[in-house]
Amino acid sequence: MDILDRDAVEILAALHAGEMTCEALMAETLARIKAVNGSVNALVSLRDSATLMNEARAADQVQREERGALHGLPFAVKDLAALVGLPNSQGSPLYADQVPQQDDTLVARLHAAGVIFVGKSNVPEFGLGSHSYNPVFGVTRNPYDTTRAAGGSSGGAAAALATGMVSLADGSDMMGSLRNPAAFCNVYGFRPSWGVVPREPGSETFLQQLSTLGPMARSPRDMALMMSVIAAPNPMVPHNAPVQDWTLEPPQSLSNVSVGWLGDWGSAYPMEPGILEMCEAGLKGSGFHVEGLDAPFAAEDLWSSWTTLRHWAVSAELAADYSNSERRAQLKPEAQWETERGLALTASQISQAGALRARWYEVLADVLQRYDALALPVSQVWPFDADIPWPREINGQVMDTYHRWMEVVVPVSLAGVPAISLPIGFGDRGLPMGVQLFTAKGRDRDLLNWAQAYHDTTGWPQKCRAHIQNS
Repeated sequence: MDILDRDAVEILAALHAGEMTCEALMAETLARIKAVNGSVNALVSLRDSATLMNEARAADQVQREERGALHGLPFAVKDLAALVGLPNSQGSPLYADQVPQQDDTLVARLHAAGVIFVGKSNVPEFGLGSHSYNPVFGVTRNPYDTTRAAGGSSGGAAAALATGMVSLADGSDMMGSLRNPAAFCNVYGFRPSWGVVPREPGSETFLQQLSTLGPMARSPRDMALMMSVIAAPNPMVPHNAPVQDWTLEPPQSLSNVSVGWLGDWGSAYPMEPGILEMCEAGLKGSGFHVEGLDAPFAAEDLWSSWTTLRHWAVSAELAADYSNSERRAQLKPEAQWETERGLALTASQISQAGALRARWYEVLADVLQRYDALALPVSQVWPFDADIPWPREINGQVMDTYHRWMEVVVPVSLAGVPAISLPIGFGDRGLPMGVQLFTAKGRDRDLLNWAQAYHDTTGWPQKCRAHIQNS
């Protein structure tokens, strides 16, 4: 197997043992990017090759005892995060030329661990929507079928992982943005418990508790390694979680791990054919003890709470741009729609949404005293046509918002519990799918241990590599 298709842990071990140099790794990476990126458009704002080679040669001169956990590893940070020297476009023409003067905390931690930033990974405008297209860089395409979407908002990261352009990636997840693209691209995406990876300091850190940062990779063990770098309290923000040990000890068998299978949430979530059957069979076939479970909460109440709080959060971030008519005209329609609704909310509506959210958390916590984890499909549709903005219907049922087709991720996002997208297999058209496994808040390492045991049994990213690599 090519070195670039190996796990990050293996690549780093080869660097540490002197079996490969950082310079050689960077040369291989740049060659892969040149060969592949034009087909999928996953990486953007790429840095100069000569500069990257010089940085790699400098990394080879660092003494082994002084090297960080990710020393010499090529990395592309999501284009929603600030990285000094590169534009932080957020997929918007309003910010296409904005070059930050300070790294975000997550970026600074990755830099301190020794990564070499090759560029950024593509996103939808402002990260809104589970399809990574924008007017600045265009569409990111699925490596398994370039006519299909790679998902979002971490679509560039997922496609880059699937094609071996990077071996680790960062992402953020409000409404499935770490989970959906992982499922669409046959890799893993991990949404930690809320607060484990702290948000960036700013005006919204007390109020915005819907999204979180996390890792993506081709194995859970790689994601645990990245968590050891990025998951640490930040004294400048509230709601930090305690430091955890991210050393994995996966069980020999998953038969003692009880999983409540929620299916389509009592028919509340329409699903394209084949998704439910594949997800349930995949969980059972990998050894989990799976039991069917009735929907524990009304889907319409979850959706009402979620959309209210999401409108509120998005409008808080985009209100300044929306208030200027010239800038507003450059926002995509979905961003304008979210902001309009957020600005129209009353205090009573926001309070009611928060009360529903609290009630759901209580119900979920009670259910998770009886099961180790719960499971749902990651997506209600297979990877769809990359040239449409979003799926307009599922099985004839019209989607009334641009994100309704991703409603299945809301129970996790609203509760803030840890979840992982497990690659579950391929449908009749050869397109990937994933299942989301989630557990009680604080059981992040348990979830990664179960996921690694699952990976040891299935190995989907390694068994079914993206076709584009061999084209």
